[in-house]
Amino acid sequence: MQEILLATFAGLIVGLLFSFLKLPLPAPPVLPGIMGIAGVYMGGLLFQQYISNYL
Repeated sequence: MQEILLATFAGLIVGLLFSFLKLPLPAPPVLPGIMGIAGVYMGGLLFQQYISNYL
């Protein structure tokens, strides 16, 4: 839980800093980008749990 809170806090600080400097936010602008990140995460989990057992 602490990692989630720290990541959220870090994201908040980065978002505030980028907005203050009038830079584009370093985040996916729409749902497909967010789903791509989720897919990468799920692929990593799938590899760790299933595929790595057979190698």
